[in-house]
Amino acid sequence: MLEYFPTNYVWNLSTNLALTMGANIGEVDSICRHLVEPSTRGDDGGTEAFFNAWCEQADRLVELAREDLTLNRRLSAGAKHGRASTYYLTAERMQHRDYAPRKAVYQKMLSSFASFVELHEENCERVDIPYQGTTLAGLFVKASRVDDLPVPCIALFNGLDSTKEMIYGSGIQQALARRGVSSISVDQPGVGEALRLKGLTAVIESEVWAGAVVDYLETREDVNHGFIGVGAWSLGGYYAPRAAAMEKRFKLCVAWGANFNWGELQKRRLAREGDTPVPHYWEHVQWVWGKNSLDEFMEFAPGVTLAPVIDKITVPFLTTHGAHDRQIPLEYAHQQYDGAVNSPKRELKFFTKREGGVEHCSADNQDNARDYIADWIAQTFGELGAQGVRT
Repeated sequence: MLEYFPTNYVWNLSTNLALTMGANIGEVDSICRHLVEPSTRGDDGGTEAFFNAWCEQADRLVELAREDLTLNRRLSAGAKHGRASTYYLTAERMQHRDYAPRKAVYQKMLSSFASFVELHEENCERVDIPYQGTTLAGLFVKASRVDDLPVPCIALFNGLDSTKEMIYGSGIQQALARRGVSSISVDQPGVGEALRLKGLTAVIESEVWAGAVVDYLETREDVNHGFIGVGAWSLGGYYAPRAAAMEKRFKLCVAWGANFNWGELQKRRLAREGDTPVPHYWEHVQWVWGKNSLDEFMEFAPGVTLAPVIDKITVPFLTTHGAHDRQIPLEYAHQQYDGAVNSPKRELKFFTKREGGVEHCSADNQDNARDYIADWIAQTFGELGAQGVRT
């Protein structure tokens, strides 16, 4: 993993995720060179410096995009908005939930991403999914097919603090489209627009909101309703298997990073690192899950486990994991695989130094992990009888 910050894993991870999402290495270098000293503080002052540095570069790109548009250079303007949205999001995600400037920057991110999709002519449709009297925001990417037949589709969800724009930026939806599979990335309760704009907090029963996404997909004539899958990364390594276990309309499942017993891991983390493992961590998890204190959260957390449901997975199931994941222990990957005894096709794939992708969710080299996952999905849909998929 590219590590500008020798003592700050979280900043390194965020930087690598930005690069995965299409950041420019020269722009990232300009940002990070000025953050080496602040990275050693680990306090609010350092985090604010991180915020300002990424936002300044994003603002500059927005200005340059405006200049492109005055010359009717729409594609170039769109590309700059795409990188700006990545930098705004990188800045915003690191802040305390009550840090007022993050709200404006999140709106800037949404605006730049929308401009990127429009001006850069991306294969990306923003959709609103009915959910409990409101909606969840999603990004639908159509399969690249020469026929007009309904196609397989996979619903992709986030982890603890990622967003649908990060999923899109990873390239997984584009990789699936090339293989003849459509996809939809969604800000489920607890992340992205659902949390920030609508106050929808996470729930243990991921099948509730995942099922709402299936309901939506079943209204689309371009989706083959018999071939719908589910996948998610990081904490989504809990959400997706839980959804597949309980929502039987899903025909396959991918956990991009195992997360068998996330609640137990929080107890380990509190014991190991105390009440400030990284700036704002415990405040953030309380925000995500709608808890009012650390004690309330810690009492609740043990319920976030796949142990009661893992044997209810009855569809093909892939778990990938970085061989040197510093966040989720490898034992959880083994437990997740070992417990899925009723899956007709289960696979546990560790990414090693040989192919890259050894870090959490393969953040150090997502390309190989992304393609492996996309190939597995396409091949598995083909084995289930879907037509027109390829690798």
